[in-house]
Amino acid sequence: MKRLVTGTAVTAAATLGYAVGVERRRFTLRTADLPVLAEGARPLRVLHISDLHMLPGHEAKQRWVAELGRLEPDLVVNTGDNLSHPRAVPAVLRALAPLLDRPGLFVFGSNDYYAPKPKNPARYLMPKGRRTRVHGPQLPWRDLRAAFVEHGWHDLTHVRRTLTVAGQTVVATGVDDAHLDRDRYSDVSGTPGDAPALRLGVTHSPEPRVLDPFAADGYDLVLAGHTHGGQLRVPGFGALVTNCDLDRSRARGASRWGAHMWLHVSAGLGTSPYAPARFACPPEASLLTLVPRGATPHTAQNPAPRRAASNVR
Repeated sequence: MKRLVTGTAVTAAATLGYAVGVERRRFTLRTADLPVLAEGARPLRVLHISDLHMLPGHEAKQRWVAELGRLEPDLVVNTGDNLSHPRAVPAVLRALAPLLDRPGLFVFGSNDYYAPKPKNPARYLMPKGRRTRVHGPQLPWRDLRAAFVEHGWHDLTHVRRTLTVAGQTVVATGVDDAHLDRDRYSDVSGTPGDAPALRLGVTHSPEPRVLDPFAADGYDLVLAGHTHGGQLRVPGFGALVTNCDLDRSRARGASRWGAHMWLHVSAGLGTSPYAPARFACPPEASLLTLVPRGATPHTAQNPAPRRAASNVR
């Protein structure tokens, strides 16, 4: 019995050490082909970034994200939670600098507006209605927004925009963070545009109450983050929680939502500084190749973009 207890303790300690010391730094590029474009449209390459949760000292993460610029995507979509510290705006901008001259869209999440605070991890296993929401101090999200907009990225917070991406028309619509109950889909409701190549929805938290009206209005694809892919996943079982009303099977990656729309949820590139662990769920960015409907989707996972592996510490 003593050996069993000792062995269990050693295994638990080793697992925690791996989750904190190794996997949360094992930055990964996930790739997928999604058949969401109008018939006859040319493929579009979209880089989906989410949940950086940046601290000023996250130098390895900044270098890795900066290397994503080598991918030369047609469009960058940032689905929020960039910050974890009031002095992290310069770090976020250093990381994203090679991407800020690409066409870009963004919405913010709770950890753009408020700093994280220590929480009991068991609260994530409680029913949502029984949780007490805890906010930290306000973060300088206005400074981050001003920098993004100055570089030409579009803030989609309760806005619908029509833009040209790689010579093709994209209608993009976003909502504010549903995790904080700041979403007002009614402000942007309605069928988007006249037959664009892509109807794109953007939200931080993939709450079904937001996804359903996007689908009803005929959107082709919604991009979201927030879930961290579950952050701690059990092999063979998947995510334990999603921290929202989305079902666990959709905690990361691509899935269908209704008869027409696709959903892509990024597992994100960071964690709360008070829960710095990942297991069976490495931090990720996603390069999505959007192709016309009827094509067969494909997904893959790669440890790092080309020439970036040496930057992971």
